Amino acid sequence: MASKPKDLLEELSHRGPHEVVRGNLALAGLPGVVFTPRSGLGLPGIAFGHGWLQPPGRYRELLSHLASWGVVAAAPSTQRGPLPSHRIFAADLRSTLDVVTGVRLGAGGLSVDPAKLGLAGHSVGGGAAVLAAADDPRIKAVATIAAAQTMPPATKAARGISVPGLHLAAKGDLVAPAIGNAEAIAKAWGGPVQLRILDKSTHLAVTEGSHWSQRLLQGKPQRRTQRLVRALFTAFFLTHLTGTDKYRPLLDADVKRAAIEFDPSLEEEAA
Repeated sequence: MASKPKDLLEELSHRGPHEVVRGNLALAGLPGVVFTPRSGLGLPGIAFGHGWLQPPGRYRELLSHLASWGVVAAAPSTQRGPLPSHRIFAADLRSTLDVVTGVRLGAGGLSVDPAKLGLAGHSVGGGAAVLAAADDPRIKAVATIAAAQTMPPATKAARGISVPGLHLAAKGDLVAPAIGNAEAIAKAWGGPVQLRILDKSTHLAVTEGSHWSQRLLQGKPQRRTQRLVRALFTAFFLTHLTGTDKYRPLLDADVKRAAIEFDPSLEEEAA
């Protein structure tokens, strides 16, 4: 019997069965962090783009959570200045995937399958993930939270992406408003796509800890938002990178504080 979406959300809100190890991408020539399970061969892997002015450390629990469920999650610490190059940031995300697939991880009992790669990101990192996906045929899935527009436009890049996309937008976001950013990207998406609106949430809700940029940007860390993002990202990547259907009921259902705003496939089924 298939599990109820509420039960799956609860399951994925908690850490998975894998012990997690933190590594340093700088050892491979790229500043950043990588979180992996202690061991495992042929694992899925993602590169995560940080938000404007944010260090990757503000997403430590999110990345570690994905790793606890068997997903290698790496985040480059580049383009962190006030005027980042979105194009170069996108290239750095692709380079991050080159590192996790091409460099020995751990003591040798760990590897990432180059056929199981995804991209994710917050704010400008979300927009950069869209740019990176448009130019990388290896990518199988893309997830963003509070995605911001980029130059070149992420909306234009989205038209050429045929793999599944999950876009989460904060209802109270004044920095990257859902209507002008995540919704536009989702509706331009060339493949299967879903847009969810996170209620009672702001631009920095997904970040962790404190940082001086909170004086410039709207919002602050919110545990309930972090919990939702962790569960939905985990369900999305396990479904589309590993082929399991166990968590698909969660992706197909409205959940509290994360209602589905746009999903063409569900609209077709209803018709």
